[in-house]
Amino acid sequence: MEQRNFETVTEAVNDLKKRGYTSDLSMEADKDYLFCNSTATQLSPEDFTIDEVYRFEGMTDPGDEMIVYAISSSEKNIKGIVVNAFGIYSSYRASKLVEYLTKHRD
Repeated sequence: MEQRNFETVTEAVNDLKKRGYTSDLSMEADKDYLFCNSTATQLSPEDFTIDEVYRFEGMTDPGDEMIVYAISSSEKNIKGIVVNAFGIYSSYRASKLVEYLTKHRD
């Protein structure tokens, strides 16, 4: 899939939504799965793939460091977006989940 360039997290999220990534997915600090808020579905790492990743580094504020994931699960019929902080504001468990997912996305 073609990787696009975005200036902001908002641009990336809006573009992904236009392309069908409409579910709001979240990573909880104490869980090893993604959660689809609209369908109350849990997605284990085996249940989905990472289609695209966009990393945004804050120029002056470490709090602006974010990563946007386009996630899909054909088995669960879900296409959604995860937005997660990285760097000093990321949670340990979420970071481990992201690390695992990044290694296994290909």
